[in-house]
Amino acid sequence: MTDTEFRQTVSETLRNLLAQFDDIDSDDLDNRCIEGVLQTDFETGGVFVLSQQVPVHELWLSAFSRAWHFKRTEDGWVERDTQEPLQAVLSANFTKRLGKPIQIRSPK
Repeated sequence: MTDTEFRQTVSETLRNLLAQFDDIDSDDLDNRCIEGVLQTDFETGGVFVLSQQVPVHELWLSAFSRAWHFKRTEDGWVERDTQEPLQAVLSANFTKRLGKPIQIRSPK
């Protein structure tokens, strides 16, 4: 995948996720997506940041003072060390942060 293709894939992924995040029923979220970075600020404190890393063709997630690194595969975005799908990691983190079940769909 070229850098241009990677940026396009990330842009589509982040737009899909932004739409899903905006649909979450919570007044605690402030979502924004700017140039390869999707950020969710929580009014009660805390930030989730999902950002493109072009040199390594990865998406990096920062949440709860932890980081995950996702690579694009035939099955979608998967964490490079644990092989967890991006949507599973996001669902678990939003569920933990909001205290209610949140299900994020695959942003394929």
